[in-house]
Amino acid sequence: MYLPDDVKYLINRLNRSGFEAYAVGGCVRDSLLGLHPNDWDITTDCPPERLKAVFGDLRLIETGLRHGTLTVLLKGTPYEVTTYRLDGAYTDHRRPDSVEFVSELRLDLERRDFTVNAMATCDGETVVDLFDGRLDLQKRLIRCVGDPYKRFGEDALRILRALRFASVYDFEIDPLTAKAASELKSTLVNVSEERIFVELKKLLCGKGAERILLDHSDIIFQILPELETMKNCTQNNPHHAYDVWTHTVKALASAPQDSVYRLAMLFHDAGKPQAKYTGLEGHDHFKYHQIYSVGIAGKCLARLKSDNDTVRRVERLIKEHDLRIPATEKAVRKQLARLSENGFLELFPVFKADLAAQHPDYIPDKLRRVEALEALTRKVIAQKNCLSVKNLSVNGGDMRALGITGAATGEVLKLLLDEVVKGDLPNEKPALSERAVSLFRAVEGQSKPRN
Repeated sequence: MYLPDDVKYLINRLNRSGFEAYAVGGCVRDSLLGLHPNDWDITTDCPPERLKAVFGDLRLIETGLRHGTLTVLLKGTPYEVTTYRLDGAYTDHRRPDSVEFVSELRLDLERRDFTVNAMATCDGETVVDLFDGRLDLQKRLIRCVGDPYKRFGEDALRILRALRFASVYDFEIDPLTAKAASELKSTLVNVSEERIFVELKKLLCGKGAERILLDHSDIIFQILPELETMKNCTQNNPHHAYDVWTHTVKALASAPQDSVYRLAMLFHDAGKPQAKYTGLEGHDHFKYHQIYSVGIAGKCLARLKSDNDTVRRVERLIKEHDLRIPATEKAVRKQLARLSENGFLELFPVFKADLAAQHPDYIPDKLRRVEALEALTRKVIAQKNCLSVKNLSVNGGDMRALGITGAATGEVLKLLLDEVVKGDLPNEKPALSERAVSLFRAVEGQSKPRN
């Protein structure tokens, strides 16, 4: 298995000082899977107070030393070196009340969450595997070390980590581990919203996200109760073959593996249960559901402490996900002017993901229309049409020269742009100037008070 030279150097340095040392945890797991880990953690029997002496000539970060962890910077890369330890009681279902430093690797590995994360190596050839983690990697299985009720009872975040690992690696979850996770899901209230959000985004972007979200929806609804009404909410409509939750999950799995797109698809139909009504023809309809969905997404993302840029982008994708326009250059120019080039192009992966989870009979024809619209959009963009006020052949200075000042300047420029985008007016200064004067008169006439 792959073991970087710098990790070998740090291990050998501890060995030369008379201590055991191993690369441990996720880095070993990923290396055995043929991946190249970004982070490498080292565990050792060296007491915390001696770690500083062993690496005293290197740059050190001591923020975790109280819990036995020293961060060593080597060639600008941080490596966490932690003393073997046992965790004390977890009264808050999140962090141990105390830690006890020990001298046996076995005791340190026993406290870890999953078998695939409880392996260690000192040389990249011999793997210490006391809980069949390597076999579970071969079986593509996430299984707790020891009693899953104890592991999840210690740290509730491990419940989401189990789902996240299963999604990212497209593994199954051991039945007993899954049962314990479901039964202890209420303890997730002890986990900070920020940590939940980190795990959720990774889970949503995983290769196995569709299966995990469908098989473990009760845990998802524990952290996002606003979504539970989607499950079993039928869509008696020729264009749909699934209930709202199943459609949502399948659409999410068809979206790019990007957290903004995956979050947008998770919430894009969250408002359907609220908007649902049955028409006289007997079909279900969901008028304005995207508006309700934006509200639900905003509420959930605020609770999860999402950054503002993610909220803004997710809400915009949800608001526009049901946009329907004719495939004409005029209609495309209007949307490009309204949303910007990037803003409109960003919608096409959403359109495709949404229709990929609709009734199979309608997908081929709808996909052809979406792809034709996307091709037309790229053609219009390539033509470099005037699609914003800054691209007009007149500006604020030209307006002042025509006697147009104050708030009317912006209003007239917007009206000029609208006519140019529609193709009713050429983007040429003489024509724009002449039209600006008549538009200004109309604007001024509307603003004057009536006697």
